Amino acid sequence: MNFEKVALIGCGLMGGSFALAAKEAGWAKHIVGYSSSESSRQKALSMGVIDATADSIANAVQGADLVLLAVPVKATEACFEAIAPALHSSALLMDVGSTKSDIVAAALNTLGDKLHCFVPVHPITGKEVAGVEHSDACLYKDRALIITPMASSGAIQVQLVKQIWKSLGSYITELSPAAHDAAFAAVSHLPHVLAYAVIRGIFQQKNGPDLIALGGPGFRDFSRIAASDPVVWRDILTTNREQVLLQISHFKQALHDFEKAIDQNDPQVLEDMIRQASDLRFKWRIGANQTPAKE
Repeated sequence: MNFEKVALIGCGLMGGSFALAAKEAGWAKHIVGYSSSESSRQKALSMGVIDATADSIANAVQGADLVLLAVPVKATEACFEAIAPALHSSALLMDVGSTKSDIVAAALNTLGDKLHCFVPVHPITGKEVAGVEHSDACLYKDRALIITPMASSGAIQVQLVKQIWKSLGSYITELSPAAHDAAFAAVSHLPHVLAYAVIRGIFQQKNGPDLIALGGPGFRDFSRIAASDPVVWRDILTTNREQVLLQISHFKQALHDFEKAIDQNDPQVLEDMIRQASDLRFKWRIGANQTPAKE
């Protein structure tokens, strides 16, 4: 597996980490980067993340046999429109967006006769900081990679996706776009909403800064993701709106149960709910520490 030219559309954390990992794996001979921010392009170039910059999406994609799209999800459709005319019919196109149904719809609207080139993927990794300067060649190692192939995705392209991400140390799970969005609304999108809401709730109090200053390791762990990129998460929460709202409703019911037990001063019910959550979390932690099955 070798790629003569890799086009990176979006020179940020995810794209930059992919480029570094590809270089380390040895199958990317030349990586050309495009970002709407020239400073991001130049920073990626100066760091050695990419080998050359392009002044447009079309110029980056021209002649590439692999294109990775790593932009906020609401920018995807406009990028597809710019990619499609320049994309070679035998190339592989991937995105790394955190939602999938909307990206599939955008591909169907824009890619035309290049639709077979596209395979949607979602690496289950990241950092609470954005920017190419935080790129990490090991970001994808021992992390899940969700692949949501479309009916139109070419068999060769799907197979290449699996080879690429396995070479970066990822393990692969396949889901439909709808199943993906439902699952990650629960285990990723809702937790981000909760972290943002807790931080806002504290700072809206008169002595909020004093309260935050008292936060210990547990609070830092819980609230870490509240520092995530606002544009990225604005797009995720709006594009997966229905599933996120569904998960918020489930959480509101669970929170109401705790509120009721505390309000009624019912220690046994409170202990039972805490114990149930604690047991479930413990069992999940044990399972998560097992070596994941490789495909």
